[in-house]
Amino acid sequence: MTEDQTHYKLIYFNARGRAEHIRYIFAYAGIDYIDERIPKERWPEIKKTMPYGMLPVLEVDGKLISQSNAVARYLSRKHGLTGKDEWEAMLCDVLVDTLGDLKQELFQYRTEEDMFKKEDKKVKLMKETIPFYLNKFEKTIAENNGFAVGSNTTWTDFVFAVALENFEHIFGSSALENYPALRTLKQRVHEIPAIMTWLAKRPQTEF
Repeated sequence: MTEDQTHYKLIYFNARGRAEHIRYIFAYAGIDYIDERIPKERWPEIKKTMPYGMLPVLEVDGKLISQSNAVARYLSRKHGLTGKDEWEAMLCDVLVDTLGDLKQELFQYRTEEDMFKKEDKKVKLMKETIPFYLNKFEKTIAENNGFAVGSNTTWTDFVFAVALENFEHIFGSSALENYPALRTLKQRVHEIPAIMTWLAKRPQTEF
């Protein structure tokens, strides 16, 4: 951890969503920041002022930066959370981007309005898509003894811990029973003292 005199404001909704792994980085690195949570009714007016009309956005000394994973990488590089070398930094990106592919599949399922199509998507998700991805992740994390990359905590661990918490919320507490390495990763992250402190004080939200 390094001392960071930069002034940060993280702008997002009152949710974990796409901003929570950034909050984990702030907590872990001991960085002071403003956690600004925008009420949904204010979003239409604020949307016009955001770089690409989307959240989260990180304000860095008055400059607005969008894209949650770009923000996370920036902070992680500054605070030693991208692995021990460029190879591990790349592996972090590979896992985060691949997890993003799975998240997109889950998003399409959750937002499907046609009930027949939704049921078809659910069957495919449960039988094919989710096991395919989780088995791959499980193998990687088992080989790394509970870490996503290498043998030290990286920002990728935080991305996975947040996603796995949401996964259990959607599919039930037993959803990871066949994936002990993934459960171990989530538990390890959530037992890091700085993360435990954040979890204890963060606003209660569904996602």
